[in-house]
Amino acid sequence: MTARVSWLRRAACAVIALIAVSAGRARAQERPNILWLSSEDNGPQLGAYGDRNSTVPALDALAARGIRFTRVWAAAPVCAPSRTAIITGVLQQSTGGMHMRSEVPLGAPVRMFPALLREAGYYTTNNVKEDYNHPTPAGVWDESSRTAHWRTRRPGQPFFAVFNSVTTHESQIRVRPHTPVHDPASVRVPPYHPDTPEVRRDWAQYYDKLSEMDAEVAARLQELEQDGLAASTIVVYWGDHGVGLPRGKRWLYPAGLDVPLIVYVPERFRVLAPEGYGPGVASDRLVSLLDLAPTMLSVAGIRPPEWMQGRAFMGPHAGPPRDWLAAGRDRMDERVDMSRAIRDGRHLYIRNFHPERAQGEYLAYMFEMPTTQVWKALHDAGRLDAVQEAFWQEKSPEELYDLATDPDAVRNLAGDPAHALTLARCRAALRAHLLGTRDLGLLPETDMHRRRGERTPYELAMDTAALPLERILDTADMATRRRSGDAARLQAGLADADPAVRYWSALGLRLIGAGAVRVAAAPLQALLADRDPGPRVAAADALARYGDPVQRRDSLATLLATADYRRDGNHAAMLALDVIVALGPLADPIRAEAAVVAEPGKDVPLREQEYVGRLKKAVAKK
Repeated sequence: MTARVSWLRRAACAVIALIAVSAGRARAQERPNILWLSSEDNGPQLGAYGDRNSTVPALDALAARGIRFTRVWAAAPVCAPSRTAIITGVLQQSTGGMHMRSEVPLGAPVRMFPALLREAGYYTTNNVKEDYNHPTPAGVWDESSRTAHWRTRRPGQPFFAVFNSVTTHESQIRVRPHTPVHDPASVRVPPYHPDTPEVRRDWAQYYDKLSEMDAEVAARLQELEQDGLAASTIVVYWGDHGVGLPRGKRWLYPAGLDVPLIVYVPERFRVLAPEGYGPGVASDRLVSLLDLAPTMLSVAGIRPPEWMQGRAFMGPHAGPPRDWLAAGRDRMDERVDMSRAIRDGRHLYIRNFHPERAQGEYLAYMFEMPTTQVWKALHDAGRLDAVQEAFWQEKSPEELYDLATDPDAVRNLAGDPAHALTLARCRAALRAHLLGTRDLGLLPETDMHRRRGERTPYELAMDTAALPLERILDTADMATRRRSGDAARLQAGLADADPAVRYWSALGLRLIGAGAVRVAAAPLQALLADRDPGPRVAAADALARYGDPVQRRDSLATLLATADYRRDGNHAAMLALDVIVALGPLADPIRAEAAVVAEPGKDVPLREQEYVGRLKKAVAKK
């Protein structure tokens, strides 16, 4: 009897052990659910990040349970380009998706990463904003709508669910009437903003909206608890770019690029957590929102594809920490621009490829904000200090900031000999980045589309034979430093076989000024008949400013003809109208005609149609 009991006990122990091993294997093979909570137009102005004016208990509690990253950058300081990089794991300048609300094709090998999760068995939902600069292909989402939710998946199916809050968007900060909850008198006004009641009111309303967004986060986390999924779901909260106030959103300063990133990993999936993970831990690892795509694949057990430029920061396929973060500013709504930024753990370097433009150049949407309006009015009245006034002046070609001593980035050290080594190191890092990622922003937007033909922009970018990017970059770099000694080389570039080289050469002569343009007047005038709109418009800009009366007349006629989208397309029309606006009174002879050029038709993507209309209104306003 005793032997029989002993045998039964041994058999039971073996069965229990087998069950335990099987359960362990099942857990090892189990995949986590992933819940993304994103918010628009807000930086790390949260209590967990040290902002005492912020009231966000749900996010602060999430940070106390998980890890918060303190050095996180968006790939662009505005929503559509930033989200374009997030959804692909590839920089928007490499896929051609860098210009605001453009619609460029996305093709192999680049894909939107939720499709890879879906193919691996995940249920993928998005509620609700996409706002990518590429049309969303079929197969990315099981559902993308205002009602999309993990609750509609198959029983037991792992999910990747995205909930995007628009509560903190720029447009909500300026809504009136609004009764402030946060005291305007208690907010911190950054040194670049004038300290006025209007500015304080906007900042206070921003904090109110953060609290409203936090309540939405609390509701989603409560749903997770109610469904019994909290123990099996990794939660990731992030902001898509910085605060929706001027010199924040749209600019490559900390207020525009710094974003919050909080990650909570439940105990059963702790093996997937970031290095150093623990409750309430703050990580100073450099992280780009570009890294979210490969990271989500990694935690799902999927090796990120080689074409992804992002770097996973958790899961079995996590990569080494970054040495640099990079970001870019390109066409913002209706106005042309190109600036690039790079930072390490301490220094921020910005390279402005349109130094002739002011940071505060007129943008219709931005000027709806009370802060923008009062700031501009004080500039017009001559009542700003030097730091505040810099926003309305032409940009420096280079900017360098020590973020350890100057977190608002208001003291430009680029001209300080004491920082020459740091400047050189940052220059070299940015150059390597632009060439390594094959930055298509070096092409005028219309040029990118004309030369790609039937290919995707990404395919064009990676074709080193068809796109001499290093030569284009060298010309753009020389052109935008405004050195009179470069005039002869730039004049020679007017005859280059590549249209982007011709474009930057013409712009460079215009930036050097009247003397350089007059010496090169004949080849510039020849460019007015160039087959490519970019060089044609740049030459017209130069001669309209510094040419003789006949050259000015011909230049304005060229701009007016190119402003009609039916000639060279919508992007060429935007480029020409943008220059007409920038010319100011010099464009008076064609102002009336330019204000009534044809509106884009249905052959132009809907998201881009409004920009010609905005430019026409700006022309009419002088």
